[in-house]
Amino acid sequence: MNKTAQIKKNHQFIKFRKLVIVSVLIGFLSAFLGISLKKITEYYEEIFFHQATVNPIFYVIFPVFGLSVIYFLRQYLFKKKENKGIKEVFESTQSKSKNLPNYKIPSHFINGLLTVIFGGSTGIEVSTVVATATIGSVAQQKENIFRQYKTELICAGVAAGVTALFSSPIAGILFAVEVISRKVTRAFIISNLIAVSIAFGLITILNEGPLFAVNITTWHLKAIPYFILLGILAGINSVYLTRCVLFFKGQFSKIETHYYKIILGSIVLSVSLFIFPQLYGEGYHAINGIFTNSAIPLTLTLTFTFIGILLLKPIVTSITLASGGDGGVFAPSLFIGAFLGLLLASVLNTFFNAQVIPLNFMVIGMAAVLSASIHAPFTAIFLVCGLTNDYTLFLPILVVCLISKYTAKMIYPHTVYTFLPSISK
Repeated sequence: MNKTAQIKKNHQFIKFRKLVIVSVLIGFLSAFLGISLKKITEYYEEIFFHQATVNPIFYVIFPVFGLSVIYFLRQYLFKKKENKGIKEVFESTQSKSKNLPNYKIPSHFINGLLTVIFGGSTGIEVSTVVATATIGSVAQQKENIFRQYKTELICAGVAAGVTALFSSPIAGILFAVEVISRKVTRAFIISNLIAVSIAFGLITILNEGPLFAVNITTWHLKAIPYFILLGILAGINSVYLTRCVLFFKGQFSKIETHYYKIILGSIVLSVSLFIFPQLYGEGYHAINGIFTNSAIPLTLTLTFTFIGILLLKPIVTSITLASGGDGGVFAPSLFIGAFLGLLLASVLNTFFNAQVIPLNFMVIGMAAVLSASIHAPFTAIFLVCGLTNDYTLFLPILVVCLISKYTAKMIYPHTVYTFLPSISK
């Protein structure tokens, strides 16, 4: 009996050691991919967006060129293989036999990059999630000993990728739990903690700062009723985003000739970018701009600009995805939340003398719309706090994220990830 117990103990130790080693590798590779995609996208998006602002004709040329290149890559380089985004991650974690194929790593890296830098109104977050999930999937196929840890290793890749993008290891783990796994095992804790630690160590070595450099000072109890209002409005806006994505993907799926989709999508995108350049790419440049100028007095022109942006952003995001772009609702949710928060704060201060802090409403709005869009409030809380590297607003963000999520679920119970998976992304 002692010998049998010793053999079993040795086997468990070998499994644990291998799990640690593979988690380190997944964490490093996923973080490296996430950081690389983020830096390359930021660099080229800035160049192309500047060219478009100087020569507006590029608002017409860039979308049709970018979507066309993605189409031809999918046709000829990736051999018309499936590209269903996060749906495939769900399918892989729920099936013992279905794995994420290797081509998903270069496919989502390249197509996510091309979509955003050429003006597609989405972000690289979902591209990163699928690519890093594939790293975890490939790793678990290498040895039979890892087959039972398939979901855990896929989540480790996803958690490390999200950590690299948003400088928040807690958000990485919470996203893996709330959206991908929905359960926590001992192997999950070990693999994901190791992966995000490696990812966080890498971004620390590279001195990656927060995405948004803001100075949050305080918040006041008198603003709580207005925060609740923001949560309700954020939930409504997230449902509008979700329904837009599902509607336009459904409509575009009826168009048999793919190049007609590209032409139609490019026309809508080009006109929208020409009117509202803030909609270009991820939109983080626009968010930084309104963070800097959040104290500007509200005028009629500014009001119509904000309303136009809030109405158009879900439409152009949806059409970007429906016409072949690669991405998801992370960046659009943050974008919508920032503009919604600033508009609400400006209206309250201008017409009701509420004396609220616009910057706070923008940050809380970002978390609230993201929470409602993906039904993951705790991911949204730590992700946005990581983006700003500030936890001053943690309590109001927590309250508003829960309000926005349950408001959205009351109106419409699904997200783009859970409804009609054949067309969701």
